[in-house]
Parts: sequence; C-alpha cells; structure tokens
Amino acid sequence: MKKITTNEYNLKDEDITEVVKRVKVFLINSKNEILLGYSHNEYQCPGGHVEENEDLVSAINREVQEETGIELNVKEANPFLCLEGYYKDWPEVGKNRKIEIYYYEIKTDEKPNLENTNYTESEQEGNFELRYIPLDNVENELVSNANKYSDEHGITKEMLKVIKEYKDNK
Repeated sequence: MKKITTNEYNLKDEDITEVVKRVKVFLINSKNEILLGYSHNEYQCPGGHVEENEDLVSAINREVQEETGIELNVKEANPFLCLEGYYKDWPEVGKNRKIEIYYYEIKTDEKPNLENTNYTESEQEGNFELRYIPLDNVENELVSNANKYSDEHGITKEMLKVIKEYKDNK
C-alpha cells in the first residue's frame, strides 16, 4: 500500500491529540463504472469514519451499506492507498489531528438498494444520490462539476489525486 503524507506544520506523532481513521471505497462494476455519492454539489466515494473499536474491513461493510444499501460482507481487503494528514489546531486551537484515509477497491455488480441505506442529516440535506460514472471519464466529470460549483472542501482535488494513483497502479 502506498502512503501519501501531508504535514505542512511539521507535526510529530507525539504532537497529535486525536487520530481519525476513515475508509473510502472505489466500488467498480463489470462495466468498469465507479459508483459515487453526490451531495452538496460534490462527488465522493462511499465511506466514512471508522468507529471506536471497529476494524477497517468492518467499517467498509458498514459504510457501504449505509450509503448504498449494498451488503458487501467483505472478510478481507487491503487498501491500495492511505492519505495521511497532520493538522495543527484542528478542529479547535490546542488540538492537533491526524487523519488517515484508507482507500479500497471492491469489484461488485450488486445494485444499490436505497431502502437499505442510512443517510446522515447532512447527506439528506444535500439531496444525496448515487451515480455510476465510467472510470475512463471520471476525472472529466469531477473537473466539470468542480468548475460548475465551488469545491470549498477540496474533495475534488483529493479524489483526482487518488484516482490517478489508482489508475497508475492498474
């Protein structure tokens, strides 16, 4: 697994007061399409926070089910990439956070089951929906969407970096 670290404050692990782990999943079907969530005018991979005492694979299964309704029942998976970021005074002054985002590829032709989802309030407010996008065209779709709407969270930039890493290693 490749790891990309961002640490503009040159923090050390002993400076960190909180570690947040997240999983994100490239759900790829046999048509070579990626299933992405779309909310608040931004695309993102299904995934989210790893809960306390939860392992990464369990988080994959739970997050994909909550956001797509697909029950994967994955037993083992290895991430293809980890983005690791060190943030000073985040989310408030005096707290330093390290965020680890583990990216996985899961091949499945299972269809989303919207009756089996559990969207957050923010996802509901953002009119969360699922979209299949051809993997060969996903960068164009992300850039086009980011140009149409402001990408204030930088999600598109992160996704483009991850998609490049994914494709470079295929």
